[in-house]
Amino acid sequence: MQIFARKENDDLVLEIKGRIDALTSPKLEEECQSRIDQGEKTFILDLGGVEYISSAGLRTILILARRLNSLEGQIRFCGLHGMVEEVFSISGFNSLFSIFPSVTVALGQS
Repeated sequence: MQIFARKENDDLVLEIKGRIDALTSPKLEEECQSRIDQGEKTFILDLGGVEYISSAGLRTILILARRLNSLEGQIRFCGLHGMVEEVFSISGFNSLFSIFPSVTVALGQS
């Protein structure tokens, strides 16, 4: 898994590529916690480059969402497709989180 980060105004955009599974989700959690420790509160996760997400990946997302909620922050998702979109739908994540078709649209929701 690769994570590319950039700031867009007050939002942190994390573009993720590869798989989010039991082996890689700790890296995602570490990256996000580091950014939270630096004061980031609004995350946009671009999952357009993710081809697979496991239950461990979903767990990491829930942990991140709880931490951000406790700081009055938020998390938004974009670029979901294929298996990742299906997993979000089956797990109910699509009703728990804000999901947008692109980073540009997600950024417009600030």
